[in-house]
Amino acid sequence: MTSSSFSAPIIAPSILAADFTRLGEEVKSVANAEWIHVDIMDGHFVPNLSFGPDITKAVDGITDQTLDVHLMIQEPAQWVDTYAKAGADCIIFHVEAVEDEAAALALAAKIRELGVRAGFSIKPNTPIEPWLDKLSHFDLALVMSVEPGFGGQKFMPEMLDKVRKLRSAIDEQGLDTLIEIDGGISADTIAQSAEAGCDAFVAGSAIFKQADRAAEVENLRTLATV
Repeated sequence: MTSSSFSAPIIAPSILAADFTRLGEEVKSVANAEWIHVDIMDGHFVPNLSFGPDITKAVDGITDQTLDVHLMIQEPAQWVDTYAKAGADCIIFHVEAVEDEAAALALAAKIRELGVRAGFSIKPNTPIEPWLDKLSHFDLALVMSVEPGFGGQKFMPEMLDKVRKLRSAIDEQGLDTLIEIDGGISADTIAQSAEAGCDAFVAGSAIFKQADRAAEVENLRTLATV
């Protein structure tokens, strides 16, 4: 586990965009990033398959960076223990994958009991308003700025309205809940996301397509500093 204290901006390279045949080297190439984002997809909740707990544990074994584990899976409650044991520092689940708001709050409490930060995520078509009075139950709120499932999609700027509402609610309630954004984040979109109120930024292909990944992490951090 790493410290729960962070200051924005937080850059979280998504290893979904990395070369899986040399994953260890890929993770080390972004050693200057605050977090490593691990996308878990089951082929059911989203139409893609990606990593599982074994890859999560392997990544945890080669870095001290915060592991930001995003569960894009059905029935996430059945898996949070497994990912906590695999080394997750933050576990994010989708509100669309749980039965109702009460189940979401219960799952957040369970994640925190495991000594892991609890986050929730919402798809582009899911409204943020029902969650604005529940933010104290979460350490992180992740806004998807693309449809979850595949990397390399185009950024949806209209999702920044959700970020602004989150920022206002968090500030009004005096919370330290972090706002993270995931999908189409690059040098062209990160500044507007930061200005809207984001603290943490998931970037996949924008980082791993570069020859010098560490330099791009620094570039994104500079662009996100507001």
